[in-house]
Amino acid sequence: MTSADAKKRIDKLRDQIEDLRYRYHVLNDPKVTDDVKDSLEKELKALEQDFPEFADPNSPTNRVAGKALAKFVKVKHEHRMLSLNDVFNVEELRSWETRIKKLLPTNTKISYFAELKLDGLAVSLIYKDGVFIRGATRGDGFIGEDITQNLRTISAIPLVLREKIPGLVEVRGEALMSKKVWHALNKKQEAEGKQLFANTRNAAAGSLRQLDSKLTAERKLDFLAWNIILPKDFELPTHAGEHAFLAKLGFKVPKEQCESKTLGEIEAFIKEVEKIREKYPFGTDGVVVSVNENELHQRLGVIGKAPRYMVAFKYPAEKATTTVRNIIVNVGRTGVLTPVALFEPTLVAGSTVSKATLHNMDQIERLGLKIGDTVIIQKAGDVIPEVVEVLEKMRTGKEKHFKMPSKCPVCEGSVERRTIGSGNTSSAAYYCTNPNCLAKNQRGMEHFVNAFEIYTVGPKIITRFKDEGLISDAADLFTLEKGDIEGLERFGEKSAENIIQSIADHREISLAKFLYALGIMNVGEQTSEDLAEHFGTLDKIMKASVDEINAIENIGPIVSQSVFDYFRYKENVHYIEKLLANGVEIKKQAKKVAGKLTGKTFVVTGTLESMSRDEAKAKIKALGGHAAESVSKNTSYVVVGENPGSKAIKAEKLGVTILNEKEFLDLIK
Repeated sequence: MTSADAKKRIDKLRDQIEDLRYRYHVLNDPKVTDDVKDSLEKELKALEQDFPEFADPNSPTNRVAGKALAKFVKVKHEHRMLSLNDVFNVEELRSWETRIKKLLPTNTKISYFAELKLDGLAVSLIYKDGVFIRGATRGDGFIGEDITQNLRTISAIPLVLREKIPGLVEVRGEALMSKKVWHALNKKQEAEGKQLFANTRNAAAGSLRQLDSKLTAERKLDFLAWNIILPKDFELPTHAGEHAFLAKLGFKVPKEQCESKTLGEIEAFIKEVEKIREKYPFGTDGVVVSVNENELHQRLGVIGKAPRYMVAFKYPAEKATTTVRNIIVNVGRTGVLTPVALFEPTLVAGSTVSKATLHNMDQIERLGLKIGDTVIIQKAGDVIPEVVEVLEKMRTGKEKHFKMPSKCPVCEGSVERRTIGSGNTSSAAYYCTNPNCLAKNQRGMEHFVNAFEIYTVGPKIITRFKDEGLISDAADLFTLEKGDIEGLERFGEKSAENIIQSIADHREISLAKFLYALGIMNVGEQTSEDLAEHFGTLDKIMKASVDEINAIENIGPIVSQSVFDYFRYKENVHYIEKLLANGVEIKKQAKKVAGKLTGKTFVVTGTLESMSRDEAKAKIKALGGHAAESVSKNTSYVVVGENPGSKAIKAEKLGVTILNEKEFLDLIK
C-alpha cells in the first residue's frame, strides 16, 4: 500500500469509526455493534503503526494514551460551575415560579425546559476550534481538577466536534456509570475481596479519580451533556436549543426532556419520570427545571452558589429500616441539649449512616421512640438522615424509654427545660445552665483543631456540627463518619471525605501538642513542651503537685497553680478520658538529648528567608537548645528576621545577643 493510499484509508476509517460512535451514543442505533467498531479500530491501529507520519492525537485509537499521572493538577474554570437549589414538592416548585416572576417585568413571557437530574460526576469539557483540549471536575465551582486523560477514554465524548466552531467552546455534562456496568464492577470487586461501590455516582467518581487512564477505560463510563457555553457569535436563544445543538455536535443528551409554556406540563413530566426512573439505565434522583429563555437567565442572575433561573426537583427520599442502639445527648454552643439516635450502620440513598438527630424531646414523643426500637430512616432530599417512623409491631418488650438528663452530660451542670415559640409552633428544649460549660466554648474548640492541625474543620464547620447536634466537644469529632457529614447542606461527598480523613490523620499527637490543645489557662506552646519534656507522660503531669510543676525552669507559681487546678476538675479529666477513648493517641515522649545548643535559650522573631519560625525552633530543640516565646534576662540569643518587632527592641535593652539569619545558620551548622 502506498503512502497516499494509506492516508486515504486512515481518513476513511477515522470518519467511519466516528460515525459509528455518533450513531451508537447519540442516535441509539441498535445496528451498531462493538464487533464492527473493534474490527475497524484494529485495522486503523495497524495502519497508524505502519505509517506513523499520519499520527493524530485525536484518532479514535488514542483514547487511552500516556503514562499514569503522579497527581491531578488544579485548573481554574473560565466560567463558574454553579450548584442548584432543591425543591421537594409541587408547592415548592410553584413558589419558585412565583419568585422569579416577581423579579421580571410584568407580562414577560416565560417557557420552561425540564431534563433528568443525573447521578454522576459533573465535568467541564473545553474545545478549541472544535478539538477537545481539556476536561475538569466541578471542584468548588471556581477551581477543579484536570482529568483530561481520563475523560478521553469515554467514547461518548467526541474528541473532535462534528461541526467546527472557531474559538473556545465549553460543554458541561455528567460522567456516568450505567447500573448494568456498576453491578458487573461490584461483582468483580467482591470476587477480588475489594470494597464495593455504594452507587453508580461513587463508582463513576472513583473511576475518574484513577491516576492511570487505562484503569478508567476498563470501567466503561458514559457521558451525557446538559449545557454548552458558546462564543458570542454562536449564542442560542433557548436551553432546549442548546440541547439540540449539543446532539448536532456529536454529544449524547437525555431523551427524557420536556419543553413547555406552562409549569403544569412540567409537573406532569416530573410525575412521568418518577414512574420510569428505576428502569432508566443511569441513576437519577430528580428533574432539573429551568427557564427556557437564555436571555432571561442574565436578568435573573445568581444568588450564592445557585442560579435563580433553575432548580432541581428531588424525588422522595429512599428509606431503610434499622435498630436504635442508643440515644445520646449532645450539647450545642448555646447550651441546648440535642438527642441523637445511634443505630446499626445502614446503607440508605447510597451512603452508610449510623446516627441521626432527633431534634428535641417533643420529636421523640411524637414518634413514640424507645431505645431498641426498629425504625424507618430516610435521607430528606436524599441527603440528611432522619428517623421518620417506629415499627411498634417489631418490639420485643426489651425496649427502654428515654429521658432527658437532669444534669449536663458534658459539665454535670443543672439542666433547665424551656419553651420555645408559642401556640401550635411551640416546643420544649433543654439547656445547660452552666455558663462555663466546655460545650459552649467555641474558641476552645477552634484552638483545639488548630493545635491538632485539623485545618479542614474551621470555625463555621464547628458551629454547624454543634448546631446539627453532631458534636458537644472536640472529642466527638473523632466519632464522626462520612455519612454524618455529607448530608448537611453545602457539604458534599468529597468535602465529607476530606474532613473525616483529616481527623483520622491527626489522631496521633505529641504530648506537648496534646497539652497545648487542652487550652489550659496560661499554658502556651512553650510551657506545654516544658511540661512534656520534664514529666514524659500525661499521667505524671496529671498527678504532679504544684511544687513539682513549679520546679521546672521557666514555669512560675501562677502557671503551676493553673496546671494543677486544671487536672483537679473532674469534667476536665472526663474530657481527657473521652478523647483517649475516642481514638486520640499520644506519641511517646522522646528523651531530650544533649547537643551543641544545650543550656542555651533562643527566641526567634520576624520572618526568616531560609525557613519558617517553627522550623528554626525545631532545629534549636534538635541540637539540645530551648526555644522560648518571650525575651527575658535568661535568654541567650534572639534570632531576628525581617520585621522583628518589639522582641528585638527588648533584647537590645536587656543586652541579649542578637543574631541575624546568617549568624544563626552558622551557629547551627
